Amino acid sequence: MIDFIKNMFSSGPSVDFASLVKAGAVIIDVRTPGEFNSGHIKGSINIPLDEIKNKTEELKKKNKVIITCCRSGNRSGMAAAMLNTAGVQCHNGGPWNVLNNKI
Repeated sequence: MIDFIKNMFSSGPSVDFASLVKAGAVIIDVRTPGEFNSGHIKGSINIPLDEIKNKTEELKKKNKVIITCCRSGNRSGMAAAMLNTAGVQCHNGGPWNVLNNKI
């Protein structure tokens, strides 16, 4: 249980997000559509956190690494934990604006 909580709120070991994106990783922004429309990473896809479970199979079919982001890193951590549990390789990218500077 503690590992689940740790994974939910961190990206784990240091992740080279720029390399993942160059290799074709998909960035999923789990904020609300209103938040997403106020600013987001170019090329990212908006799937609000409450819709992630319904999109898991669709994301699996992409057969790509997923990077989640949000405003603070909390929602993206929850989304990453859900996707990893479902068998989707996923990393919590944290706040979208910080992730944007890393890629």
